[in-house]
Amino acid sequence: MKIDELETPVGTLQITVNENYIRKIIFTDRPDGARTSHPVLLKVRAQLREYFEGKRKTFDLPLQPEGTEFQQRVWKVLSNIPYGTTITYQELAEKLGNPDSIRAAGRANGQNPLPIVIPCHRVIGANGKLVGYSGGIDRKKWLLKYEGALLI
Repeated sequence: MKIDELETPVGTLQITVNENYIRKIIFTDRPDGARTSHPVLLKVRAQLREYFEGKRKTFDLPLQPEGTEFQQRVWKVLSNIPYGTTITYQELAEKLGNPDSIRAAGRANGQNPLPIVIPCHRVIGANGKLVGYSGGIDRKKWLLKYEGALLI
């Protein structure tokens, strides 16, 4: 595994890749200055920079998040939420074909190992509240405002 860090407007992202795929992206408040040169890392760094420069709305990256079959299904639905839009946790469960799976879908959303690239920040509460985000609500709010999905 190779690890790299990228400074962004929402803080430092720590990116983990194997030989061919991105495995994990986490927000870290304790950057260690990790710098690794690897083709997959160079690609994800470039695309994340383009995203934060307003030049990219979708990602084209080799992803390999580790999770259960259900989590993988949730993350696939998340990947299809368009830039600048949001859905509710209820809508997420409905898109999975099981409206009663709202809590399980919410848990899988919260366990997304590739935030921003798999846009779990685009899922909000039914009442419009910004509930839950692995990077913290302030980051979620910033990302949604940046994408134009949150106008407050």
